[in-house]
Amino acid sequence: MQILQPPGWAKPKGYSNGVAAKGRFVFVAGQVGWNPEGRFEAKDFVGQVRQALANIVAVLAEAGAKPEHIVRMTWYVTDKDEYMGSLREVGAAYRELIGKHFPAMTAIQVAGLVEDGGKVEIEATAVVPD
Repeated sequence: MQILQPPGWAKPKGYSNGVAAKGRFVFVAGQVGWNPEGRFEAKDFVGQVRQALANIVAVLAEAGAKPEHIVRMTWYVTDKDEYMGSLREVGAAYRELIGKHFPAMTAIQVAGLVEDGGKVEIEATAVVPD
C-alpha cells in the first residue's frame, strides 16, 4: 500500500489524502453502532463509533482482511458538532480498534440515518495484498 501525499501539501491528521493498493478488494457496507443482534446498546456518539468500527473489523475478518488493509472509509454523521466535539474520544476508539492506520477518509453530515437512534454509519473498502 502506498500513501499518496502530494509535495507541498499539509499533512492531514487522522487520514490520508489518497492510497494506492493492489490485491483483493473487500467492500464493507455501512456499519452503524448496533450490536450483532441489531440493537443499539450505546446511545452516545463515541459508543456508537466504537461499535461501528468493531463491526467493520468483524466483517473484514470474514474475508481474511485486517484493519490495516482498509484503504478508504466514509463516515456519515448526524451531528457535525457532536463529531467535532468528540474527536479525542473518537480517535482513541479508532486507534484501539483500527490501529495507527489512516486510510483515505471522508466525513459527511447527513439529515438522518435509516436506523432510528443511529448517530453514525461508516463504510469501508479494504485491499488484501496478493
